[in-house]
Amino acid sequence: MVVAPTARPRSHGGLAERESTMTRALITGATGYIGGSVAQRLVQDGFEVVALVRRSEDVARLEARGLKPQVGSLDDGALLARLASEADLVVNTADSDHRSTLEALLGALRGTGKRLVHTSGSSIVADHADGEASDRIYDEDTPFTPIPEKAARVAIDTLVRDAARDGVHSIVICPTMIYGRGTGVKRDSIQVPLLARVARERGAGVHIGAGLNAWSNVHIEDLVDLYALAIERAAPGSFFFAENGENSLRDIATALSHALGFGGKTVSWPIAEAIEQYGAEAARFGLASNSRVRGVRSRADLGWKPHRTALLDEIERGSYRDDFGR
Repeated sequence: MVVAPTARPRSHGGLAERESTMTRALITGATGYIGGSVAQRLVQDGFEVVALVRRSEDVARLEARGLKPQVGSLDDGALLARLASEADLVVNTADSDHRSTLEALLGALRGTGKRLVHTSGSSIVADHADGEASDRIYDEDTPFTPIPEKAARVAIDTLVRDAARDGVHSIVICPTMIYGRGTGVKRDSIQVPLLARVARERGAGVHIGAGLNAWSNVHIEDLVDLYALAIERAAPGSFFFAENGENSLRDIATALSHALGFGGKTVSWPIAEAIEQYGAEAARFGLASNSRVRGVRSRADLGWKPHRTALLDEIERGSYRDDFGR
């Protein structure tokens, strides 16, 4: 399955040119790291934000942040369709792999010209490196063949982009390794806190295998900026990588070791042990693979200018310091 990009027209405009009628947003995943931060930006930008949540106990804390929670499930297609039809903008951050969610949302928006922003993830270009290096780098226009475990996610991305032909202003944003403090109810990302937790257990920074594999990365605040720009400016059917640099997992392990007071000491974490402890998705694809991408269109088409603290600096001297007790 070779995924080849499709040329799509550019759009123009900015915050001042956003349609005056686009005032109500539906967001899934508002209790998550990405979704919570994007939801706060939407509130800041003047949207009335309806947030789909699974648990009634999350209602009060989302209301306190200016959101309008709606209790429901990603499996409730009728509810998703109704909420989408009532919104001017839909942002899906809840699950990159839940196809029926997108089918319900896109079905409700077909022919309306409304915007739908779907969140993917750059493990779509991951490999089976088990800690070894790769020289393969992808931008938004690079054809690629996903590994079998990621083919379904890529198919969902294609479904979303192709909805532009059916009158949906569809956009896909593909984050890399995200770091930094979220501004929503969930403050922490996945990969860096997981590595910090294991490092504490072992008294050293950890990497799988040789740790030569590299991931592109992006600060959460820069990522939120990209969502805002995509909502304002992206052409229908667009796809954007979110990245601002890359690091090997060994370098990340070394930075965590310094931050935790272990003097830069690192140890190799056997892949089988990592899978047993955290599962194949987190271990093999989140920590042992290569995912090296460049957000060329993010910058060229949207004018995105990521500028927050780089990952290694954030680990050693940034927002994680309180967690590390240093």
